[in-house]
Formats: sequence, C-alpha cells, structure tokens
Amino acid sequence: MKLIIAIIKPFKLDEVKEALGAVGIQGLTVTEVKGFGRQKGHTEVYRGSEYTVDFLPKVKIELALSDDLVTKAIGAISTAAKTGKIGDGKIFVLPLEDVIRIRTDEHGETAV
Repeated sequence: MKLIIAIIKPFKLDEVKEALGAVGIQGLTVTEVKGFGRQKGHTEVYRGSEYTVDFLPKVKIELALSDDLVTKAIGAISTAAKTGKIGDGKIFVLPLEDVIRIRTDEHGETAV
C-alpha cells in the first residue's frame, strides 16, 4: 500500500477529482494549505501599495491506495493538474504500513 500526497493549484481540484474517479479511485482527503516552492511567492498591488505574497494558496490531496492503483492515480493527478506553468505542484508517494477501518477493525488493503 502507498500514501499519495499531491499539492496542486486550487482551481485544478475538480479536474483532478474527476480524473481519479475515471480510473476507479473512490476516496480522497482534501485540505486547503498555503506554501511556496521555487517561485517563493509573488508581488501584488492592492490600493496602490505593493506587497509580497509569501505563501500561495494550494490544495493538498491525500490518497491511501493499494499498490496496483498507484500508477493510475499518479498519471491521473499529473495529467489533470498540469498547466505547464510554475507552481503546478508536486506528488509524493510514501509507503503505507497499515490502514485500520475504525468501524469494522479491518486492516490492510481491505480497509482502504
């Protein structure tokens, strides 16, 4: 099992959700987050004053998947979230030791 964490632009969330559904992925967790990468934010002008936006709004998607769905999920996220511009995001893939469904006490892939 793997835990996939994807950080994407907020306006791409619906496209990513639809793409994941199309490859058979049913559940995900979404969190609104802020951060920056290489672009280190940007400068904006508000009411004539210039200021720096250090932390840009992003969306963090988390998926716990069986190994056979990982490649499909990565492809779906990557294709749907890509704009070709800086700040498109990142996908992290981590090993997942165990998953427990609280309601039934199921463990492992059956709990996913």
